[in-house]
Amino acid sequence: MAMEKAASFLSSLLGGGGGSPEPVATVQSITVYPIKSCRGISVPQASITSTGFRWDRHWMVANTKGRAVTQRVEPTLALVQVELPPEAFAEDWQPTPDDHMVIQAPGMEPLKIPLASECATIYDVSVWEWSGSAYDEGPEAAEWFSTFFGNPTRLVRFKEESEARLTDPDYARGYKTMFSDGFPFLITSQGSLDALNEILKEPIPINRFRPNILVEGCHPYAEDLWKTIKINKLTFRGVKLCGRCKVPTINQETGIPSPTEPTETLQTYRSGEVLLPSHKKKRQVYFGQNLVCKESLSANGKGRIIKVGDPVYVLQSFSSTDEAPA
Repeated sequence: MAMEKAASFLSSLLGGGGGSPEPVATVQSITVYPIKSCRGISVPQASITSTGFRWDRHWMVANTKGRAVTQRVEPTLALVQVELPPEAFAEDWQPTPDDHMVIQAPGMEPLKIPLASECATIYDVSVWEWSGSAYDEGPEAAEWFSTFFGNPTRLVRFKEESEARLTDPDYARGYKTMFSDGFPFLITSQGSLDALNEILKEPIPINRFRPNILVEGCHPYAEDLWKTIKINKLTFRGVKLCGRCKVPTINQETGIPSPTEPTETLQTYRSGEVLLPSHKKKRQVYFGQNLVCKESLSANGKGRIIKVGDPVYVLQSFSSTDEAPA
Protein backbone atom coordinates (compact mmCIF):
# COMPACT_ATOMS: atom_id res chain seq x y z
CA MET A 1 0.00 0.00 0.00
CA ALA A 2 2.82 2.38 0.92
CA MET A 3 4.57 1.68 -2.40
CA GLU A 4 1.41 2.37 -4.38
CA LYS A 5 0.80 5.59 -2.48
CA ALA A 6 4.34 6.82 -3.15
CA ALA A 7 4.14 5.85 -6.80
CA SER A 8 0.86 7.69 -7.30
CA PHE A 9 2.34 10.87 -5.89
CA LEU A 10 5.35 10.61 -8.19
CA SER A 11 3.40 9.83 -11.33
CA SER A 12 1.07 12.79 -10.83
CA LEU A 13 3.84 15.22 -9.96
CA LEU A 14 4.37 18.25 -12.17
CA GLY A 15 3.14 16.59 -15.32
CA GLY A 16 6.59 15.28 -16.23
CA GLY A 17 8.75 18.31 -16.77
CA GLY A 18 7.25 21.76 -17.31
CA GLY A 19 8.07 24.79 -15.21
CA SER A 20 5.76 25.99 -12.45
CA PRO A 21 4.40 29.57 -12.77
CA GLU A 22 3.24 29.28 -9.17
CA PRO A 23 5.43 28.18 -6.27
CA VAL A 24 5.20 24.49 -5.45
CA ALA A 25 6.58 24.83 -1.92
CA THR A 26 7.95 27.24 0.67
CA VAL A 27 11.22 27.14 2.57
CA GLN A 28 10.24 25.99 6.07
CA SER A 29 13.66 25.92 7.69
CA ILE A 30 17.35 26.34 6.89
CA THR A 31 20.05 24.48 8.80
CA VAL A 32 23.80 24.99 8.71
CA TYR A 33 26.17 22.37 10.15
CA PRO A 34 29.46 24.15 10.98
CA ILE A 35 31.19 20.96 12.19
CA LYS A 36 30.65 17.85 10.11
CA SER A 37 28.32 15.34 11.85
CA CYS A 38 27.67 17.63 14.85
CA ARG A 39 24.36 19.38 15.56
CA GLY A 40 23.16 21.97 13.11
CA ILE A 41 22.12 25.58 13.65
CA SER A 42 18.66 26.60 12.49
CA VAL A 43 18.91 30.05 10.89
CA PRO A 44 16.39 32.50 9.38
CA GLN A 45 18.61 33.05 6.34
CA ALA A 46 21.85 31.75 4.87
CA SER A 47 24.24 33.17 2.31
CA ILE A 48 25.59 31.04 -0.52
CA THR A 49 29.29 30.80 -1.21
CA SER A 50 31.27 28.85 -3.80
CA THR A 51 31.10 25.76 -1.56
CA GLY A 52 27.54 25.87 -0.19
CA PHE A 53 26.01 27.78 2.70
CA ARG A 54 28.52 29.92 4.52
CA TRP A 55 29.93 28.06 7.56
CA ASP A 56 28.45 24.72 6.48
CA ARG A 57 30.83 21.79 7.13
CA HIS A 58 33.64 24.32 7.52
CA TRP A 59 35.18 22.15 10.25
CA MET A 60 35.44 18.45 10.96
CA VAL A 61 36.81 16.16 13.63
CA ALA A 62 39.74 14.06 12.39
CA ASN A 63 41.24 10.89 13.84
CA THR A 64 44.96 10.14 14.17
CA LYS A 65 45.10 9.16 10.49
CA GLY A 66 43.49 12.46 9.44
CA ARG A 67 40.25 10.82 8.35
CA ALA A 68 36.89 12.43 9.08
CA VAL A 69 35.11 11.19 12.19
CA THR A 70 31.34 11.02 11.64
CA GLN A 71 28.27 9.72 13.43
CA ARG A 72 28.66 6.47 11.50
CA VAL A 73 31.58 5.69 13.83
CA GLU A 74 30.95 8.07 16.76
CA PRO A 75 27.17 8.50 17.21
CA THR A 76 27.80 10.81 20.20
CA LEU A 77 28.83 13.53 17.72
CA ALA A 78 25.08 14.16 17.64
CA LEU A 79 25.40 15.57 21.17
CA VAL A 80 27.98 18.21 20.23
CA GLN A 81 26.25 21.60 19.97
CA VAL A 82 27.72 24.47 18.01
CA GLU A 83 26.96 28.17 18.30
CA LEU A 84 28.07 31.00 16.04
CA PRO A 85 27.38 34.72 16.53
CA PRO A 86 23.90 35.44 15.09
CA GLU A 87 25.40 38.15 12.88
CA ALA A 88 27.65 35.51 11.27
CA PHE A 89 24.79 34.67 8.93
CA ALA A 90 24.46 38.20 7.56
CA GLU A 91 25.64 38.49 3.97
CA ASP A 92 28.66 40.79 4.40
CA TRP A 93 29.68 39.93 7.97
CA GLN A 94 33.40 39.42 8.62
CA PRO A 95 34.69 37.95 11.89
CA THR A 96 37.01 39.88 14.22
CA PRO A 97 39.53 38.43 16.70
CA ASP A 98 36.80 38.72 19.37
CA ASP A 99 34.38 36.41 17.52
CA HIS A 100 34.22 32.74 18.43
CA MET A 101 32.46 29.50 17.66
CA VAL A 102 31.30 27.97 20.96
CA ILE A 103 31.17 24.18 21.24
CA GLN A 104 29.33 22.36 24.03
CA ALA A 105 28.66 18.74 24.94
CA PRO A 106 27.36 16.87 28.02
CA GLY A 107 29.91 16.73 30.82
CA MET A 108 32.28 19.14 29.07
CA GLU A 109 33.18 22.78 29.66
CA PRO A 110 32.35 25.04 26.68
CA LEU A 111 35.12 25.29 24.09
CA LYS A 112 35.72 28.57 22.25
CA ILE A 113 37.26 28.52 18.77
CA PRO A 114 38.35 31.92 17.35
CA LEU A 115 36.83 32.63 13.95
CA ALA A 116 39.64 34.96 12.86
CA SER A 117 42.99 33.56 13.89
CA GLU A 118 46.00 32.05 12.19
CA CYS A 119 46.42 28.29 12.63
CA ALA A 120 49.07 25.76 11.81
CA THR A 121 48.51 23.59 8.73
CA ILE A 122 48.31 19.82 8.91
CA TYR A 123 48.47 17.49 5.95
CA ASP A 124 46.83 14.25 4.80
CA VAL A 125 43.37 15.17 6.03
CA SER A 126 40.72 13.18 4.19
CA VAL A 127 36.99 12.88 3.57
CA TRP A 128 35.97 9.92 1.44
CA GLU A 129 38.05 10.11 -1.75
CA TRP A 130 39.44 13.62 -1.12
CA SER A 131 42.64 14.36 0.77
CA GLY A 132 44.54 17.58 1.33
CA SER A 133 45.72 20.03 3.95
CA ALA A 134 43.63 21.79 6.60
CA TYR A 135 44.04 24.22 9.47
CA ASP A 136 44.54 22.62 12.88
CA GLU A 137 42.47 24.38 15.54
CA GLY A 138 45.10 23.59 18.15
CA PRO A 139 45.87 21.48 21.22
CA GLU A 140 43.02 22.77 23.41
CA ALA A 141 40.41 21.72 20.83
CA ALA A 142 42.21 18.41 20.30
CA GLU A 143 42.19 17.69 24.04
CA TRP A 144 38.50 18.65 24.32
CA PHE A 145 37.34 16.30 21.56
CA SER A 146 39.75 13.53 22.59
CA THR A 147 38.41 13.67 26.15
CA PHE A 148 34.79 13.63 24.98
CA PHE A 149 35.23 10.65 22.63
CA GLY A 150 37.86 8.79 24.61
CA ASN A 151 40.00 8.58 21.46
CA PRO A 152 42.72 10.89 20.07
CA THR A 153 41.10 13.39 17.69
CA ARG A 154 41.67 16.90 16.39
CA LEU A 155 39.41 19.68 15.14
CA VAL A 156 40.40 20.92 11.68
CA ARG A 157 39.13 23.73 9.44
CA PHE A 158 38.95 23.62 5.66
CA LYS A 159 41.80 25.55 4.08
CA GLU A 160 39.88 27.29 1.33
CA GLU A 161 42.78 29.58 0.41
CA SER A 162 44.74 26.69 -1.11
CA GLU A 163 42.45 23.66 -1.26
CA ALA A 164 39.49 22.81 -3.49
CA ARG A 165 37.23 19.81 -3.10
CA LEU A 166 35.26 19.20 -6.27
CA THR A 167 31.93 17.43 -6.44
CA ASP A 168 31.67 14.19 -8.40
CA PRO A 169 31.88 15.27 -12.07
CA ASP A 170 29.52 12.45 -13.07
CA TYR A 171 26.76 14.39 -11.29
CA ALA A 172 27.86 18.03 -11.01
CA ARG A 173 30.97 19.08 -12.90
CA GLY A 174 32.84 22.17 -11.71
CA TYR A 175 31.12 22.63 -8.33
CA LYS A 176 32.88 22.67 -4.98
CA THR A 177 32.12 21.71 -1.40
CA MET A 178 34.03 21.61 1.90
CA PHE A 179 33.67 18.72 4.37
CA SER A 180 30.17 17.59 3.35
CA ASP A 181 29.83 13.99 2.22
CA GLY A 182 29.68 14.94 -1.43
CA PHE A 183 27.51 17.91 -2.42
CA PRO A 184 26.91 21.46 -1.12
CA PHE A 185 23.17 21.24 -0.30
CA LEU A 186 20.57 18.68 0.74
CA ILE A 187 16.85 19.42 0.36
CA THR A 188 13.95 17.46 1.85
CA SER A 189 10.27 18.18 2.40
CA GLN A 190 7.96 18.12 5.38
CA GLY A 191 5.53 16.13 3.25
CA SER A 192 8.10 13.36 2.82
CA LEU A 193 8.73 13.20 6.56
CA ASP A 194 4.99 13.20 7.31
CA ALA A 195 4.43 10.34 4.84
CA LEU A 196 7.20 8.32 6.49
CA ASN A 197 5.91 9.03 9.99
CA GLU A 198 2.45 7.81 9.01
CA ILE A 199 3.85 4.30 8.65
CA LEU A 200 6.57 4.29 11.31
CA LYS A 201 5.62 2.85 14.71
CA GLU A 202 7.43 5.77 16.37
CA PRO A 203 7.57 9.11 14.48
CA ILE A 204 10.96 10.74 14.03
CA PRO A 205 11.98 14.41 13.56
CA ILE A 206 13.58 15.79 10.42
CA ASN A 207 16.96 16.16 12.13
CA ARG A 208 17.52 12.42 11.54
CA PHE A 209 18.04 13.30 7.84
CA ARG A 210 20.12 16.45 8.42
CA PRO A 211 18.88 18.56 5.49
CA ASN A 212 20.14 22.07 4.76
CA ILE A 213 16.80 23.13 3.27
CA LEU A 214 13.42 21.83 4.46
CA VAL A 215 10.39 22.85 2.40
CA GLU A 216 6.68 22.54 3.04
CA GLY A 217 3.55 22.58 0.90
CA CYS A 218 4.50 19.98 -1.72
CA HIS A 219 3.54 16.34 -2.19
CA PRO A 220 5.59 13.73 -0.33
CA TYR A 221 8.83 13.00 -2.18
CA ALA A 222 8.14 15.73 -4.75
CA GLU A 223 11.77 16.79 -4.33
CA ASP A 224 12.86 13.52 -5.99
CA LEU A 225 11.85 14.94 -9.36
CA TRP A 226 13.15 18.48 -9.04
CA LYS A 227 15.74 18.90 -11.79
CA THR A 228 15.93 22.71 -11.66
CA ILE A 229 14.35 24.92 -9.00
CA LYS A 230 14.44 28.62 -8.19
CA ILE A 231 14.59 30.09 -4.67
CA ASN A 232 14.93 33.87 -4.29
CA LYS A 233 16.21 34.24 -7.88
CA LEU A 234 18.88 31.59 -7.28
CA THR A 235 18.94 28.49 -9.48
CA PHE A 236 19.47 25.09 -7.86
CA ARG A 237 19.95 21.82 -9.73
CA GLY A 238 18.90 18.46 -8.34
CA VAL A 239 21.94 16.32 -9.08
CA LYS A 240 21.60 13.13 -7.05
CA LEU A 241 19.02 11.41 -4.86
CA CYS A 242 20.46 11.12 -1.38
CA GLY A 243 21.32 7.53 -0.52
CA ARG A 244 21.08 7.15 3.24
CA CYS A 245 23.64 5.56 5.56
CA LYS A 246 23.11 4.59 9.21
CA VAL A 247 22.89 8.21 10.48
CA PRO A 248 19.06 8.43 10.18
CA THR A 249 18.87 5.56 12.68
CA ILE A 250 20.66 7.68 15.32
CA ASN A 251 18.53 9.65 17.76
CA GLN A 252 19.99 13.15 17.44
CA GLU A 253 18.94 14.09 20.98
CA THR A 254 20.57 11.10 22.72
CA GLY A 255 23.22 9.86 20.26
CA ILE A 256 21.77 6.34 20.57
CA PRO A 257 21.18 4.37 17.34
CA SER A 258 18.07 2.33 16.62
CA PRO A 259 18.83 -1.18 15.36
CA THR A 260 16.65 -0.86 12.26
CA GLU A 261 14.44 2.24 11.91
CA PRO A 262 13.71 4.21 9.85
CA THR A 263 15.87 2.25 7.37
CA GLU A 264 13.78 -0.91 7.58
CA THR A 265 10.56 0.93 6.75
CA LEU A 266 12.21 2.99 4.01
CA GLN A 267 13.42 -0.27 2.50
CA THR A 268 9.81 -1.23 1.71
CA TYR A 269 9.13 1.72 -0.57
CA ARG A 270 12.21 3.98 -0.87
CA SER A 271 14.82 1.45 -1.96
CA GLY A 272 16.69 1.36 -5.25
CA GLU A 273 14.70 -1.73 -6.15
CA VAL A 274 11.45 0.26 -5.94
CA LEU A 275 12.52 3.72 -7.11
CA LEU A 276 15.36 2.97 -9.52
CA PRO A 277 14.75 -0.43 -11.13
CA SER A 278 17.39 0.18 -13.80
CA HIS A 279 20.09 1.00 -11.23
CA LYS A 280 22.38 -1.48 -9.50
CA LYS A 281 21.98 -0.38 -5.87
CA LYS A 282 18.81 -2.32 -5.07
CA ARG A 283 19.15 -2.23 -1.27
CA GLN A 284 20.13 1.44 -0.97
CA VAL A 285 17.39 3.65 0.51
CA TYR A 286 16.84 7.24 -0.58
CA PHE A 287 15.49 10.31 1.21
CA GLY A 288 16.07 13.85 -0.08
CA GLN A 289 17.85 15.35 -3.06
CA ASN A 290 21.40 16.70 -3.30
CA LEU A 291 21.63 20.14 -4.91
CA VAL A 292 24.16 22.53 -6.39
CA CYS A 293 23.58 26.25 -6.92
CA LYS A 294 24.38 27.74 -10.33
CA GLU A 295 25.22 31.15 -8.86
CA SER A 296 27.92 29.62 -6.65
CA LEU A 297 30.06 29.43 -9.80
CA SER A 298 30.03 33.21 -10.15
CA ALA A 299 32.62 35.49 -8.56
CA ASN A 300 29.95 38.09 -7.76
CA GLY A 301 28.50 37.04 -4.42
CA LYS A 302 26.07 39.90 -3.77
CA GLY A 303 22.46 38.96 -3.02
CA ARG A 304 23.07 35.22 -2.85
CA ILE A 305 20.81 34.58 0.14
CA ILE A 306 17.82 32.36 0.77
CA LYS A 307 15.43 32.94 3.66
CA VAL A 308 12.84 30.98 5.57
CA GLY A 309 9.51 31.71 3.87
CA ASP A 310 10.97 32.00 0.36
CA PRO A 311 8.80 30.38 -2.34
CA VAL A 312 10.19 27.46 -4.34
CA TYR A 313 9.57 27.33 -8.10
CA VAL A 314 10.19 24.25 -10.23
CA LEU A 315 11.64 25.12 -13.64
CA GLN A 316 12.36 21.57 -14.81
CA SER A 317 11.53 18.15 -13.44
CA PHE A 318 12.55 14.58 -14.10
CA SER A 319 9.82 12.43 -15.62
CA SER A 320 10.38 9.65 -13.09
CA THR A 321 12.71 8.70 -10.24
CA ASP A 322 14.37 6.18 -12.55
CA GLU A 323 15.46 9.15 -14.71
CA ALA A 324 16.78 11.03 -11.66
CA PRO A 325 20.50 10.56 -10.91
CA ALA A 326 21.29 8.39 -7.89
